[in-house]
Amino acid sequence: MRRGVFGAGPRGRDHRQRSPAADVARVPTPSRLQRLFVPVREWAHPGQLRGLWGERVALACLTACGWAIEAHRFRFGRHDVDLIARRGSLVAFVEVKTRRSQACGAPLEAVGWQKRRAIARAAECWRLRYGRRGDCYRFDLLTVRVGADEVVSVDHVQDAWRLER
Repeated sequence: MRRGVFGAGPRGRDHRQRSPAADVARVPTPSRLQRLFVPVREWAHPGQLRGLWGERVALACLTACGWAIEAHRFRFGRHDVDLIARRGSLVAFVEVKTRRSQACGAPLEAVGWQKRRAIARAAECWRLRYGRRGDCYRFDLLTVRVGADEVVSVDHVQDAWRLER
C-alpha cells in the first residue's frame, strides 16, 4: 500500500485524528489579492466617478458614429480595456481619458508604454476568446474634455499606437 504526502492514504485522504482546534484554525480568510466588489453608487473618489462618466460619454459617441460596443471595462487579471468597439471586421480597443484641464499633460501622453502593454495583454485575451477570423485590430484613444463652462468635447484618435514586436 502506497502512502501519499503528509500521511494521506491511497485515495488521498488523511486518516489521522484532528483536534477541533485544528479545524477552527483552517477557517478560510480572504486573501490580500482578493478584491471586494464595490457597487458604482458607493464610489467616493471623484476621479473614479469622472472616469466612469467619461467612459459613458465615449460609449455614446462611438455608438452615434456607427460602432457596435462589444465590451465595456473588459478585464484580464489586473489589466483592462475601457471599451471594445466593432465596425464590420474592424475592432478597436479604446482607452478613454477624461480631463478637466491640460495641467497633467495631453491625454495621449498619459498612456505610457506600461499602460499600452497592459491594454495589449487584455486585448490579446479578448481576441483569443471572442475574435473572429478576418478581424483587423487597432488601438484608439478617446479623450473627453470638460471645459470651465461645462462644455464637453470628445476627440477620437484613431490608431493612436501600434504594438512593437
